[in-house]
Amino acid sequence: MKSKTTLKYGILLLCCLFLLTSLSSCAGRGRPLKAETTGYCGCGKCCGWERGSWKFLKLNFWSRYNTSGKNKGKKYSGLTAHGTKPQEPNPGLFKRPWYILFPWLWFPHDGTLAADTRYYPFGSRFYIPGYGYGTVADRGSAIKGKNRFDLYFESHDEALQWGRKKINIYRVD
Repeated sequence: MKSKTTLKYGILLLCCLFLLTSLSSCAGRGRPLKAETTGYCGCGKCCGWERGSWKFLKLNFWSRYNTSGKNKGKKYSGLTAHGTKPQEPNPGLFKRPWYILFPWLWFPHDGTLAADTRYYPFGSRFYIPGYGYGTVADRGSAIKGKNRFDLYFESHDEALQWGRKKINIYRVD
């Protein structure tokens, strides 16, 4: 009877260790790349959109329209150039144990980065100290060159707090 209980706990321990190692971010870091990073969010100031259209005398205030660029006057979707919804990084349950209270936050996911896709194709993964892991899913309007990245934040205040920094980032692919 005692050996069956020990076996059950042993199997349970192995399953927990497997989950711990598979769900946590354990990717190694590559060579450091000195890059200029800028915070941005999905607001009209950062992304160039406004509510309503002058075509309809601003009566359709629930719709968002681009205010500049080649898509001026067209509806703003809020999606990245890769076609995904931008998101901030979430380290998951094993980095923040208090997430046990919020099951929808248990699983880690990368944040959204905007970069020059001539150098870093969509899906390139980076580690940014102070931000976390991020995946290139957007281009940005003013990003030119291999040392420029925009980091997505949920709020405008967080994006302003990050500001513009020159830091070492690491490619993880």
